[in-house]
Amino acid sequence: MATEALPTGQDVLNAARRLHGHVLRTPVLRNDALDEIAGAKLWFKCENLQTTGSFKIRGATNRLLQLSPAQREKGVVAFSSGNHAQGIARAAKNFRMPALIVMPSDAPAIKVEGVRRDGAEIRLYDREHESREEIAAEETEKRGATLVPSFDDPYIIAGQGSAGVEFGQQMRDANTQLDHIICCAGGGGLITGLALGYRQFDPDISIWTAEPEAHDDWRRSLAADRIEVNAPGTRSICDAILTPSPGKLTWALGRELLAGGCAVCDDRIEEAMRLAFRHLKLVVEPGGAAALACALFDLPEAAKGKSVGVVLSGGNVDPAQYARILAD
Repeated sequence: MATEALPTGQDVLNAARRLHGHVLRTPVLRNDALDEIAGAKLWFKCENLQTTGSFKIRGATNRLLQLSPAQREKGVVAFSSGNHAQGIARAAKNFRMPALIVMPSDAPAIKVEGVRRDGAEIRLYDREHESREEIAAEETEKRGATLVPSFDDPYIIAGQGSAGVEFGQQMRDANTQLDHIICCAGGGGLITGLALGYRQFDPDISIWTAEPEAHDDWRRSLAADRIEVNAPGTRSICDAILTPSPGKLTWALGRELLAGGCAVCDDRIEEAMRLAFRHLKLVVEPGGAAALACALFDLPEAAKGKSVGVVLSGGNVDPAQYARILAD
């Protein structure tokens, strides 16, 4: 696969085989109480229980497996608010490679601690006044390292798509056909990879993006059939999925593979986190709960009464923030 080529379904199947033994096969759960709220039969793919607490270890590991011995010796550089950072840090540790992660100074403490625990170097920056891309480019050149983007890379997309392959296998084993899947969308690496992977089992599946309504670039882009950008300074509690717009590669895939977008306010996302704790006994971070919130409170009309897959993409929530949300 050429560096900038769009990944294919076969690339995702290859990545799933390559990642066997490197990542967890996360469970799929059900809950009748949440079905009743949603008005649909929901199946939860629990990537919040993945190694490092999110799906990001999949793409990170698949990307690092492509590096030559000489490249591994020089190490990698990445920029991320947290989950990609932790995925890269853990994968680099597993392969005994140096890693530098450029992280915003306001990143959740639990994500910063996770990166440090895995031995990666951290460079903090001010997201209001500094460019993470410029910092990462400078560090990459200085070190002779490999820059590993968080989503707009074919190997990252293919690796994330291994979650879709797993989900398809698990639904096949359950003798159940999903009609729809709802998945969070930031840069789009997970949802487009997931679409490629799951479509190997069901080419007719309808897949919907989930976003906070103040940061709904995917929903607007899919509706307009062109890339839409979020206004500068827009914020949400969903730190993990606050990218300015879809990526170049992910948009090229998403406009062909995705059915449309859903979006809910932060209050609904917090309610979804409480419901996940109450009914599933799961810790889900705000960005990871966006798909659940959309399934419960903004389910597409076509999905009502149907079987709907919901991807719980991460569980790395700041403890103080989570305690406040549960107490509300």
